[in-house]
Amino acid sequence: MQTSWFAGPPAVGAARLAQKSQKAFQPERLRRMNGRERVLALLEGRPVDRLPLMPITMMFAADLIGVKYGQYVTDYRLLVEGQMRTAERFDADLVSAISDPAREAADLGAKVRFFEDQPPAFVESEALLADKSKLSRLKVPDPASTPRMLDRIRAVALFKEKMAGQRIIEGWIEGPCAYAANLRGINTLMLDFYDDPAFVNELLTFVTELGIAFARAQRDAGAELMGVGDAVSSLVGRAIFEEIIAPYHLKFVEALRSMGLKTRSHICGNTTKICKARASLGYDIIDIDSPVSLEHARAEMGPETIILGNIPTVKVMEQGTPEEVRAAAAACHRACGAKHMISAGCEVPRKTPHANMDALREYAYSLAVTGNEAPASGAH
Repeated sequence: MQTSWFAGPPAVGAARLAQKSQKAFQPERLRRMNGRERVLALLEGRPVDRLPLMPITMMFAADLIGVKYGQYVTDYRLLVEGQMRTAERFDADLVSAISDPAREAADLGAKVRFFEDQPPAFVESEALLADKSKLSRLKVPDPASTPRMLDRIRAVALFKEKMAGQRIIEGWIEGPCAYAANLRGINTLMLDFYDDPAFVNELLTFVTELGIAFARAQRDAGAELMGVGDAVSSLVGRAIFEEIIAPYHLKFVEALRSMGLKTRSHICGNTTKICKARASLGYDIIDIDSPVSLEHARAEMGPETIILGNIPTVKVMEQGTPEEVRAAAAACHRACGAKHMISAGCEVPRKTPHANMDALREYAYSLAVTGNEAPASGAH
């Protein structure tokens, strides 16, 4: 079995690595691979020059280009500009069409409230499927004929036009539990799991068809990696996840792979109890948020699962120092080993200092310079 050219940096301090990189920072010497090549190589078990840097940036990206977030989520050209500028400034290995969870549901008729400088929000008191009987009348639309899904499709197409072959292009859909909550209302759905499991399965069948259609449209536009965001799954117990939700994730993975897409599972929050189940779903990348111990995740998921994360988003990325960011990145790397992608546990907060994003990049670059193993605990 092939392995990486490295398992991490030797036991030297992050401060010393940062000082070295600042004195002679020559990115061209480090980029043996571009972002797309690096991500695909790790996913396919081939050697990589360093671990991929894969942060989720949304509000951070909008702020970087000086636009309100309400503009960012409704104008694909601004989203693309923000993603490209962020990727270029901090040398991230991806550009992503992720923005908010309200695209698909809004295009089905769900009531969504838009704000000038915050993400869109569902009006749960007026959920589209407050009346369950409406589900039988819903039809999966052509994503290219609906405003919000089309906007994301256009973002992916513009990424392909401007960046094909340079960085991995990531599309995004919601996961089955998230879709169901967006249409039914999260609190009502939680009761449905117990009160009406037959309806829940009917709803999950519908939203799985919707997600697959939206993923296919993004694939056709140029996406190579498909993120599946299912944060609501972190709120259910292990039995409900394994027995009710997981089978629909398996359908997603099977369909996405049949399209030639690489896959990424993003469930923010505490997923400690479902780590093993998540590993069995077949996603190429599994995001782990900071409430979960990476040592536990690795033990539950096995040595071959590629784990992304989980630097604390607020405590470290937003409020910490560059030294703390580098130390946290090293700790994540140490826990995960070579099957790892560098990132915060969830979205990089909009107020994250640029110096902290630079520190994330510096840690990634240090791997290409030094090779070998992750630093021992306390080396930073």
